[in-house]
Formats: sequence, C-alpha cells, structure tokens
Amino acid sequence: MHTTRKKIVVIGGGAAGFFSAITCAELYPDYQVAIVEQSSQLLQKVKISGGGRCNVTHYCFDVKQLVKNYPRGEKQLIGPFMRFNPANTFDWFELRGVELKAESDGRCFPVTDCSQTIMDCFLREAHRLGISIFTNSGVDKLIQQEDTSWEIHLASGNILNADVIIMASGSSLRVWKILQQLGHTIVPPVPSLFTFNIKDPRLKDLQGLAVSSATVKIGTQKKLTTSGPLLITHWGMSGPAILRLSAWGARALAAVNHKFEIEVNWCADQSYEAVKQELLHYREHHARKAIVNHPMFHIPRRLWERLTSLLLKNANMNFADLSNRQIEMLAQELVSAKFTVTGKSTYKDEFVTAGGVDLGEVDFKTMQSRLFPHLYFAGEVLDIDAITGGFNFQAAWTTGFIAGNLQC
Repeated sequence: MHTTRKKIVVIGGGAAGFFSAITCAELYPDYQVAIVEQSSQLLQKVKISGGGRCNVTHYCFDVKQLVKNYPRGEKQLIGPFMRFNPANTFDWFELRGVELKAESDGRCFPVTDCSQTIMDCFLREAHRLGISIFTNSGVDKLIQQEDTSWEIHLASGNILNADVIIMASGSSLRVWKILQQLGHTIVPPVPSLFTFNIKDPRLKDLQGLAVSSATVKIGTQKKLTTSGPLLITHWGMSGPAILRLSAWGARALAAVNHKFEIEVNWCADQSYEAVKQELLHYREHHARKAIVNHPMFHIPRRLWERLTSLLLKNANMNFADLSNRQIEMLAQELVSAKFTVTGKSTYKDEFVTAGGVDLGEVDFKTMQSRLFPHLYFAGEVLDIDAITGGFNFQAAWTTGFIAGNLQC
C-alpha cells in the first residue's frame, strides 16, 4: 500500500464517509481521496441530528458500558472502541477547533448548539486535505479487477477507477442490493428507533406529558424491557424508554407488523407489593385526603387523575373509602398497565435502520471485507445500530476512523 497516488474512493457523503476520508487523507497525503455522494446534499443526518444541534457522541468512556447501547454490533464494537471512543472524539474535534459539551443525560453537542459547526469542520478539513467531492453521483455497479482494483460504474454512465473503496453509504437499499449482487450477505433492514401508536382513553388529551421514570416491557417477551423517561404524545408514546425498546425489539416487532401489547410500570421499577403497601400506608395515615388530588410515586398530576378516576369510577373518593380490593386493583394498574400498540411512527430526530452488511463478513480490526480485498465498510451500511443519544454517530466515527487507516 506504499505506492504513491493510489486512488481511494469513499462512497457516501455522510458522517462515516467524511470521517473515513479525512482520516485516510491525513494518514496518506500522497493518495488521491474522493467522496462520491448520490444526492445533491452532504452530511444530511449531521445537519438534522439532535434537533439541528448535532448529538455528536455520548459521554461514556467505559467501553464495556458503551457497547451495551448497541442492539446490533455490541460484541464486534468492543475492539474498535478500544481504539477510538468518545474520549477520542472529543480530542479529534478539539484539535480542529470545535469544542464539545456534555449535557446531564450524557448527550454531547458542540458548544455552539449548531450542527453547522460540525458540518463546517468536515468541509473545511476535506478542503484542506484536497479531498475531491462529487455529488449527484449514484453508484450502479461495482466490479473488482484481477489485481483487486475496482471499477465503480455510476448512474450517469461514468466509470471511476479505485485502488480501494470505503463503503459508507448509510442505510441505502440501492447500495445494499449492489453489495448483495457482488456477493455480500445483507441482513434484511427493519425500522429501529420508532415511537408507538396507541389509542387509549387513559392517554387521551395528555400529549406532551412526561413521566420521569417508567419501565416498559413487551407483554409476550419479558427480555424486552427498558426503563427511563416516557413521553405521552398525540399518537401514543415516545421518549427514551420507548425508543430503546423499539431498538432492542426491532426485529421481533417487525415480525408482528408492529402490533403488540406492552406493560407500563408508571412507578419506575417498584414492585406490585411495594406499591400496594405504600397505598395501604397512605390510606391509614391520610384517610381524609381525596385520592385524585394527591399524586403518588412521582406520577404527574394529570396522569394520576386520569388513571385513578377511570379505575375507581369516583374521582371524589378519599383514601379512607378505598377497599383492599380497590387498592390491589390500583397497585396492579400502576405497575403493569397494559396498552395495545397498533403501529409505529418515525422518531423525528433519528432515521435508523437495523440491518445491512452481515457483520461476520467484516474484519473489525480493519473494517475490511472478508470476501473482497480493498473493500472497507463504515457506518450504517453495516448491520450496526444504537439507541438514541449520540451512539450511532460514535459508531460512524469509530468505524470510519478504522476504515480510513486502510490496514490490510
């Protein structure tokens, strides 16, 4: 790989594409590095991420903890994250004049709170390093020559020659089909990071209401359980607890056409028995208080009013009026409220797909294809995805960094 003027073509002008191209151009200044993007726009996910602020990474420097945020790719990313993790991401951007900050929930953004800052950094670095950028250049076909170099056939009819291809095309059905025709296995894509559509009188007109900590599980699959903030929307439920569940259950939920039952524990992770005992204690010590006016277990007032009035059929009951049977019913509703999900909606800040190039066909020490020499992968073209919070971008930076090293 030491011959000068080797041609490196990066397919995809997104996060992973720019990171791998910049890494490559810095390490190999004598190589010709080009980015080929099928659309007219560059770095579109970077632009819209985090509501336009760009959630660059997550403040988690323990690799064993970091990989737990990846429903697909957890084991494979351990090695790569040892080489390039969020600490390295902070250093990388700081070295290029971009300061990052961590918020209380661990999400990290540029201090400017503007995704344009990240985009400008990438574009500035690409210009400084002499990286050629071609937009409106979709790929139709890849052909590897006997000497392992590549012919890249574009939709325009033009043909590019490359010694090395770095495939960073994101979740592209078109490119996945091309890779499949080449000989790679593509794990069928299904949606990840989506919200739940639920029509239920318990949620009616409560849109915008947030529960600080709830536990949600898929009714038939106890392994699919998550906890965290939950947001009631006009179409059902969203928030980190729901989005995490949709990511971990992406394949199982797609298999049932996104129609299933969930159980919600509105009392964080408290058990039925603990909630029942607390209600009994409250009845004994606050007998004259109206139930509907005294929310418990950190449940927001409007939700508490709705749950208790619907269940007890009498909004004016005092705690003293509660029978043991009613306390048991209320405790059951608070810790395992059942809701029927009738479909999904795309989470506005994330467009994540589970699926892509089979991870067994990639060497994660180099990100090179195990089937085709001089073909590397980075980012969401792989069957890797994460929960929301900056983890998907971190996977893009890490795999892009390793692919850009061009280790054979």
